[in-house]
Amino acid sequence: MHPAFVETARDSAIPIWFVRKSNWPDIRDGLAPLARAFAEAMAFEPKPGRHLALPGPNGDIGGFLFGLEDSAESANPMLPGSLPALLPRGAYRFANAAHDPRLAALAFALGGYRFTKYRRRDDTVATLVPPEGVDAADLSRIADGVTLARDLINTPSNDMGPAELHEATRLLAERHDAWIEVVTDSELLLKNFPLIHAVGRASARPPRLIDLRWGNPHHPTVTVIGKGVCFDTGGLDLKPESAMLLMKKDMGGAAAALALAHMVMDRKLPVALRVLIPAVENSVSGGAFRPLDVYPSRRGLTVEVGNTDAEGRLILADALAYADEAAPDLLIDIGTLTGAARVALGPELVPFYTDSDTIAASMMCHARRERDPLWRMPLWAPYDSMLDSKVADTNNVGGAFAGSITCALFLKKFVLDAKAWVHFDIYGWNPSGKPGRPEGGECQAARAIYALLCERYG
Repeated sequence: MHPAFVETARDSAIPIWFVRKSNWPDIRDGLAPLARAFAEAMAFEPKPGRHLALPGPNGDIGGFLFGLEDSAESANPMLPGSLPALLPRGAYRFANAAHDPRLAALAFALGGYRFTKYRRRDDTVATLVPPEGVDAADLSRIADGVTLARDLINTPSNDMGPAELHEATRLLAERHDAWIEVVTDSELLLKNFPLIHAVGRASARPPRLIDLRWGNPHHPTVTVIGKGVCFDTGGLDLKPESAMLLMKKDMGGAAAALALAHMVMDRKLPVALRVLIPAVENSVSGGAFRPLDVYPSRRGLTVEVGNTDAEGRLILADALAYADEAAPDLLIDIGTLTGAARVALGPELVPFYTDSDTIAASMMCHARRERDPLWRMPLWAPYDSMLDSKVADTNNVGGAFAGSITCALFLKKFVLDAKAWVHFDIYGWNPSGKPGRPEGGECQAARAIYALLCERYG
């Protein structure tokens, strides 16, 4: 059970009333006289986000009022994610139904997240008795996966390099009885991963390709690839200070892939799961790859480096080609890839790309239901010419326009045999705190993908 949830008897837990304009009169009239008089004295109004702790008969907390939108259609079902920051220490229960009790409980768990690796957590901890009728075990595995991803992203790069990402994957594999193999450093060249090696070779921390496998090989094959750039200086096309500041989050795709893997394995979905993480640090040294260098790829295509700061797509290219050789039923890649995606859709809304209209429609449906925002973008074939090179089969960048689309088109060149492919261009960070989404590292896309996998294979 996730730490946000407790199995305390409901009668002993402090009640939280979700208050709307339509139900406030009935809730008010049902309160104990002392609590009702206190709410009236405080002039409580049932507006979204308004809250009030009510006194109990012995000077303790007798309950908690929390305002919601009156209409379910226009409501933010994640709004209860604000509660952990508002509630005093104790075990709580929902005294009445939120607009979506399942998402309200999940938001409560996600909103209580704190990164505590380097500083002691405040002793004030509010926990929740899961609402009746929801799958508490599933909520727990989702919250555990999100917590794993957030912790990995929030960890500074001095403690989260390729070796540490490898160790995090090993621990997850051990927890779920999965198999893991790692190709490291010069062995990458021997085993034909030249782009991963080129990007990571300048760092004192050796690059590697991490390969986790779990499940019955006779089940449908789902392969997930996560971009694991543990810090991105931009390489010789050096980032300015403002752009480099958050680059510890550039392994957010790997973190989301591991979060998704935990959810799948903990639920024991009947799939043959494979997770590939190319883990590198894009550093500057005498061995750094250079603008206009040309490198072979695992697929056999030669790639001209138009910009060393477009390194994520290079390491994903080798990983995609490797995964594609097994012709998986579903191939997914997740990475913090382009500033163009943020210009187009901002930090919260994740663009994704696929040729499958069926998967795209289902993906959008689950994104809405899970409040894990996604938006389909086009694999616009006419823009493929932007990636032309005069000296190689392709360039790794496409010029000044449509940066997220040309990145997706570049990756598409390395997928030939997979039955379906979906690419996610995530941000992996909350610039400011919102209900259920504290400021800092964020696990984007994984919850929606997990819901899709449960629908397809569960």
